[in-house]
Amino acid sequence: MLESHFRVIPVLDVKNGQAVHAVGGTRSHYRPLQSILHPSCDPLELARAYRDLLDLRELYLADLDAISGQRPDLSLYRKLASKDVRLWIDAGLKDEDDLDALADLDHTTIVVGLETAAGPDAVRDILDRIDPGRVVLSLDLFAGVPRLATGADWAATDLEGLSQQVLELGVCRLLLLDLARVGTGRGTGTGELLVRLREARPAVEVSVGGGISGIEELIAVRTAGAAAALTGSALHDGRLGRKQLDRLVDQSQSSRQAALNRVDLHPSADESPRHSTSAD
Repeated sequence: MLESHFRVIPVLDVKNGQAVHAVGGTRSHYRPLQSILHPSCDPLELARAYRDLLDLRELYLADLDAISGQRPDLSLYRKLASKDVRLWIDAGLKDEDDLDALADLDHTTIVVGLETAAGPDAVRDILDRIDPGRVVLSLDLFAGVPRLATGADWAATDLEGLSQQVLELGVCRLLLLDLARVGTGRGTGTGELLVRLREARPAVEVSVGGGISGIEELIAVRTAGAAAALTGSALHDGRLGRKQLDRLVDQSQSSRQAALNRVDLHPSADESPRHSTSAD
């Protein structure tokens, strides 16, 4: 099987209109972002830097104010969408009613996080309302433990049981995100779960985020079957730059070419040369 296209998706965590440095999942401690990509904390300028300096045209936006219960920043969403980037938006959706502000934003992926979703019925209603292909269910963890919204009536509260339940709802795209590892560079901590999900549900798109340490981990999660990796700190401090991202692309292209060569060397019976049995 040929390796599917793997994406690196930069993250913008935005609070009070500014990009902030997310570390460890304790949002009250987040401070204005300092990045080698741009001197300001302006989300629009940072999105432009991702696009122009790193050629990254898909963007994960965590609207931290909306996640904490405030109104979503629709103006920011529209401005970012105008920058020729494809948005993933986490606006702290609780249920179907919260979709009203987001469903009409074209070419966006809607993130539904376990930490805010009201429960399985709410997720089912969201999937009934919009194309499930536009929805990513974020399996939010904190130090390996599922982080669930208060009062959410999930039948299971362990990670394996929750994973099974959300997939049975019809979710076809998952994000594995341990908030305690965000910004730490200690790795995602979800590698084993990624492998199990890919083996059990190969048709489900699984992405990872939180704590990406550098290029070697990107290669590892790609090899394990991740569709994408979300990262922020490693881009802002220079551990991942254009050189490292180009290396990832080059390795991916080499892997695809090697797979094609293997296919060419082993044609199927139907493709084997046929010899005529009639006289010329």
